[in-house]
Amino acid sequence: MSALRVSTDKAELDLPLIHRFLSTEAYWSLGIPEETVARAVAGSLCFGGHVDGVGQVAFARVVSDFATFAYLADVFVLPAHRGRGYSKQLVAEVMVHPQLQGLRRFMLATSDAHGLYAQYGFDTPARPQTLMEVSRPDIYNEIRTA
Repeated sequence: MSALRVSTDKAELDLPLIHRFLSTEAYWSLGIPEETVARAVAGSLCFGGHVDGVGQVAFARVVSDFATFAYLADVFVLPAHRGRGYSKQLVAEVMVHPQLQGLRRFMLATSDAHGLYAQYGFDTPARPQTLMEVSRPDIYNEIRTA
């Protein structure tokens, strides 16, 4: 098994690969436009997971003010590279990043990876009644049909 090398250098990111996965395979962003992915990457602290001789196989991004709050988003490992511990390595690198220390709140949303994130201290909100959201799950379909 090859080791995963995690980098925050945006020049190393494979944007077409990230867009392809997010727009066609990620349940949370099906149909997301390429331009939207590019803007999201530009405005986030991004983590690319790379395997020598293969290229990028994993991705995560964090939206943060780098002082009090962060939101972990778009975490994935390509299907052909799952089961090798890459998601754990990727999230571990996110959690120790120097710009993400001392935050009052670090959030994420997941439908299927609670066990992974619990290993890094994530839990259900202590007071969910205090959280609110504007949710538009079909926004990318609405953009295309407008």
